[in-house]
Amino acid sequence: MTDTAPIYRLISHMKQHRSTMWLATLFSILNKIFDLAPPLLIGAAVDVVARQEESALSNYGYTDPKDQLILLSVLTVIIWFFESLFEYFYGVLWRNLAQTVQHELRLDAYSHIQELEMAWFSDQSKGELMSILNDDINQLERFLDKGANELLQVGTTVVVISAIFFYISPAIAIYSIIPIPIIIWGSFRFQSRIGPHYTEVRKEVGLLNALLSNNLSGISTIKSFTSEELEVERVRAASQAYREANRRAIRLSAAFVPLIRMAILVGFTATLLHGGFVTLNGGMEIASYSVMIFMMQRLLWPLTRLGETFDLYQRAMVSTTRVLNLLDTEISVQEGDRELDITKVKGDIRFEDVSFAYPEREEVISNLSLSVKPGSTQAIVGSTGSGKTTLIRLLLRFHDNSSGEIFLDGSEIKNLKIKSLRSSISLVTQTIILFPGTVTQNIAYGKEGATEDEIISSAKTAEAHDFIMKLPFGYETQIGEGGHKLSGGQRQRLSIARAVLKDAPILVLDEATSSVDNETEEALQKSLEVISKDRTTIVIAHRLSTIRHSDSIIVLDDGKVIESGTHEELLANNSQYSKLWNVQTGKR
Repeated sequence: MTDTAPIYRLISHMKQHRSTMWLATLFSILNKIFDLAPPLLIGAAVDVVARQEESALSNYGYTDPKDQLILLSVLTVIIWFFESLFEYFYGVLWRNLAQTVQHELRLDAYSHIQELEMAWFSDQSKGELMSILNDDINQLERFLDKGANELLQVGTTVVVISAIFFYISPAIAIYSIIPIPIIIWGSFRFQSRIGPHYTEVRKEVGLLNALLSNNLSGISTIKSFTSEELEVERVRAASQAYREANRRAIRLSAAFVPLIRMAILVGFTATLLHGGFVTLNGGMEIASYSVMIFMMQRLLWPLTRLGETFDLYQRAMVSTTRVLNLLDTEISVQEGDRELDITKVKGDIRFEDVSFAYPEREEVISNLSLSVKPGSTQAIVGSTGSGKTTLIRLLLRFHDNSSGEIFLDGSEIKNLKIKSLRSSISLVTQTIILFPGTVTQNIAYGKEGATEDEIISSAKTAEAHDFIMKLPFGYETQIGEGGHKLSGGQRQRLSIARAVLKDAPILVLDEATSSVDNETEEALQKSLEVISKDRTTIVIAHRLSTIRHSDSIIVLDDGKVIESGTHEELLANNSQYSKLWNVQTGKR
């Protein structure tokens, strides 16, 4: 599909709007036909004034020149009315179509991005994706709003004027339209040459967006390292690269209109001279000559705008390719066909000989087997990079294991519908993601239609209620983008409250208390004991004090389980776990 011309891919994607497209196309053509009628009326008026009772209109029963002029006036009003009416119709249709396609493409692209596996995101730039979702889709909207109608009207102008010229004088028509095939051929040549330049422009704007996005996200780091001047230089270099890419495209596109003007000059001059000589020699009526001169003028200006229109078209086609290529990206994590009844999930989790490696990296998990009993609390410890968080990502199917099987209540998770699998798991991570909005909105993210009492109860369980009530507007306080108006510990407690509200049968805590002080951590530990009751809980922690009361603890090293047991059993083994414990308690 990606080898198909972008315009055909776009039309195929817009197939549900084909009736609107055809209607808008019809109104664009009708508008241009009525728009080209005034030169014919001018020619008829010249004929009336020059020949009076012998004018062409006298053949239709209007012998009085005054009656002929009145008739031409009435026809003028009718033609201008319909021209204006069709202009209104095509304007409404094309603009609404542009807005609709823009809206649908953005939603389709965003929805598709959400379905893609996490491994795909590791190879993508957030700025590049933002460029596609905003700049490229907006570029396409601009073409549908203006460019499509321009192309249709230029085509209609060429066809109608050529037909009129051939009707009046085939010999003059041939001289007049000789440049048109050259112009059309040159336009397609222009497309093929400028296309790669616009591809480069879109690439550079994506890189610039990525840099700006990262810098704005990391502004505190930039300030703390006093790297403002360095970052200004980096932005200057990226902006300059974008500027240079545009400059190369501009040099080519700016040359197009002057070349078209020179080609049109040939046709206009041929009509002026040859037609004038024929008229002077009595071979053509003055009115017909007037029509041809006026018509050449009407042909001149649309064709000079052809370069701008093709420029807009080519930009839109490059953007179309980028958007549709994104939509064509295959989803490697395939959906299962079995729906989980979340109310009946017990939380019996088993990993059997599971192995996994991130793309172009060595295995993170190697032939790992693990069983988590329903309703138990399973702790996972180990050094950084040992594969703790990767296990959770595999359980949630953010990635698919390369070998082995993972079971939930006896069902292989690859056979389950992804939404129902993830709905059965509440996840709290060390990396806290909050959204712009109020405290209430962020906690309520855990459950659709949550009541105020449920939200407050969840906040109290997460030890968040007290600090929330001290905020300027309590639960209705705006927390800012990413929750930047809150401290790290406050953000963490909100994320725990959100997970509490979700009330899933499986609870996963990945360093969930790492950002809180010791006093809050102790309070949260008591709350988590309540939360984890009668549900399967998996706890990843570096602070061993937080998991000492777990039903089972496993120690990971290099993607393998090297120890397992209770806190007391592992201490008695006097191996890796006991060494970690002694380090943290100062007993080494």
